[in-house]
Amino acid sequence: MVENLAETEYRIDVTPEGARLSGGSAEALLYAESTYRQLLDAAGQVDGGFAVPAVRIADAPRFGWRGMMLDVARHFMPKEFVLRIVDAIALHRMNVLHLHLTDDQGWRVQIDAYPKLTEIGAWRPETMVGKMSHGQTEFSYDGTRHGGFYTKDELREIVAYAAERGITVVPEIDLPGHMQAAIAAYPELGNHPDQQLGVRQVWGISDDVLNVNDETVEFVRTVLREVLDIFPGPYIHLGGDECPDVQWRESEAARAKQTELGLTDASQLQGWFTAQVAAVLTEDGRRLVGWDEMVETDCPKDAVIMAWRGPDRGEVAAKAGHDVVMAPNQSVYFDYYQGDPETEPLAIGHFTPLEKVYDFEVIPPGLTAEEEARIVGTQCQIWTEYMEGPDRVGYMLFPRLSAFAERAWGSEKTSYDEFLTRLRPHLTRLEALGLTYRPLD
Repeated sequence: MVENLAETEYRIDVTPEGARLSGGSAEALLYAESTYRQLLDAAGQVDGGFAVPAVRIADAPRFGWRGMMLDVARHFMPKEFVLRIVDAIALHRMNVLHLHLTDDQGWRVQIDAYPKLTEIGAWRPETMVGKMSHGQTEFSYDGTRHGGFYTKDELREIVAYAAERGITVVPEIDLPGHMQAAIAAYPELGNHPDQQLGVRQVWGISDDVLNVNDETVEFVRTVLREVLDIFPGPYIHLGGDECPDVQWRESEAARAKQTELGLTDASQLQGWFTAQVAAVLTEDGRRLVGWDEMVETDCPKDAVIMAWRGPDRGEVAAKAGHDVVMAPNQSVYFDYYQGDPETEPLAIGHFTPLEKVYDFEVIPPGLTAEEEARIVGTQCQIWTEYMEGPDRVGYMLFPRLSAFAERAWGSEKTSYDEFLTRLRPHLTRLEALGLTYRPLD
């Protein structure tokens, strides 16, 4: 490491005498090594060695958070594939893997205090077939049991493997909505404890959210303490998105809690609930991350906000004083179609081709310099409702992630044609990792 370099800056000096790699930190040295390996790949062998051209490279990322989210709740992904994703993130000099571990359709993390979360909540008897449309009430199912979960040891292995490559794993326990799998395992967590729900077999948003009883708050705190023990990183994601309040409005207990707290509307219970459980994070020196709906729920002021509903949501969060990770669905949701739906695998909808990703601008317009400084990074998302396994995830993720990585790093934008010229030989590196991708042609 070199003292006069910034913490994330690295340099590569190649001369006739050899190559020297230096960095301002161990993390920066990893970036130098990754870049140098790519130089070796491109150089080719001459007389038993590599003909690397004489070059000096000085580089550093623009953004501190360069992430990818993998949804393993809708469709479970094996540990070995998650490790390959870590390799791919490292190859692209990104530094965050966000694991969406829980949702209505499955609970994927072992919790010793509540074994039914994985005994029951990790499995659904079957899954809907085809694309879900708005207002749909009749469904066809595949008749195949689906599920799985990661043991604590498996998650610790993923965390350690990622750390060796300069990557922080951020776990997400989505709450207080998107919790039907947990309520299926423990009905007393729901607003209708006398009803036995199943793990959700269709997509969309479930009205079955956590109740706001003190016992349920303590349940979540206990879960989070076990999650903190698995994931040593500074950030814990608590979701906060798409939480219907219809059951709180109907629940006598929720209305009583609302009155007790002096709240004027049932929707305010979400902010209260999040603050109660997030206290566990603060006690352990961790930091809350949430989707942009949290800004509307009077969330803790030090929460990091992921702006997913559009660049304007990033602007709102930054102006409210939050650190912001830009994750707008219009540009960096990779569950969207890449081409003609008639010839592409089933997707949730919309259209985000590779060129649109390459043209993505991280910083939203309309911010002051102080507000721009609150944009700490960006993240792309893979939601897996319509991705039943690793091959489909690879097809949807790559090479769009390669274009995203350039915007996340802050590389100078060249023409799209020039980018494609560089991308074509890069695809062999994805093949070497055993990953699938959508062909360019």
